[in-house]
Amino acid sequence: MTSFNDRERAEEAKFARDEESHFRIIARRNRLLGEWAAERMGLSAAETEAYAKSVVQADFEESGDEDVIRKVLGDLVGAGVDSSDAEVRAALEAKLVEARRALLGEV
Repeated sequence: MTSFNDRERAEEAKFARDEESHFRIIARRNRLLGEWAAERMGLSAAETEAYAKSVVQADFEESGDEDVIRKVLGDLVGAGVDSSDAEVRAALEAKLVEARRALLGEV
């Protein structure tokens, strides 16, 4: 019975590590997306920092990526930057790859 319990604890620990890694990757992706959008809007360094944090916070509004996409696209359009839903989604995917590489480089 000990072997089964040890295996169960190991699986639970792996699940917890995987969930934490996923959360960190998504948060980093959103921050990178915020920095990308801030650059397109011509924000200062301090404004970029604040904006990137607001994009990370936007992800907590609902599950999935739609809240982040809606925020960034709305802010870009509101700032007069010519942008589209497809462009923001492509940037989101690119930033996901960048975030994964950065996180794996830390390990």
